[in-house]
Amino acid sequence: MQLISVNIGRERSLPGAKLSGGTGIYKLPVETPVRVTSGGLPGDVICDTKHHGGPDQAVYVYGAVDYRWWSETLGYELSPGTFGENLTIGELESARLCIGDILHIGALQLQVTSPRMPCVTLAARMGDARFINQFRQAKRPGLYCRVLQGGQVQVGAPVQLEHLAGETITILEMFRDYYAPKLSEARLRLYLAAPISVRARLEKEKQLHKLLEK
Repeated sequence: MQLISVNIGRERSLPGAKLSGGTGIYKLPVETPVRVTSGGLPGDVICDTKHHGGPDQAVYVYGAVDYRWWSETLGYELSPGTFGENLTIGELESARLCIGDILHIGALQLQVTSPRMPCVTLAARMGDARFINQFRQAKRPGLYCRVLQGGQVQVGAPVQLEHLAGETITILEMFRDYYAPKLSEARLRLYLAAPISVRARLEKEKQLHKLLEK
């Protein structure tokens, strides 16, 4: 695999976006090397910090395979950064990865923590309120990642995938389970044993506590 785009977003107004109406979802490619740290990419703006960003969602990754599918489905070309991802990777199909998998880009190590869930800001970005459901049905969510080891990235760099050893959860399973009315105790404990994001962990702990109270 290869890194085909590095994207950074500045704050801009977007009617229909969450909170103040400001967003960093409009990300543009940069050609110069970028140093990625535990906080993400320097200069990249995250306005809705309640749902996005933080150490476990420091970097959002999307794949060229998924983009090709979207372009064919929508009937027009989507450029890298359209979905607000920081890194666009060729030959990557997000649903095939698992929680805990690691992407190596030079010295940079990114660990997959959760899929991206569609929201009103994404729908506003695409100019279609129905896009939330369309994104859900497409099952091509992209990958939120934590930074295990920082490093410099630049377009053209090779990307290697290291699968997590042992039992884990696929990105697609976690994406589907997000919409499930309830999960079993065994399923919730599987999530809590995986290296999921803090936001997801807190939600799964809350669900397990509620389940055990009954």
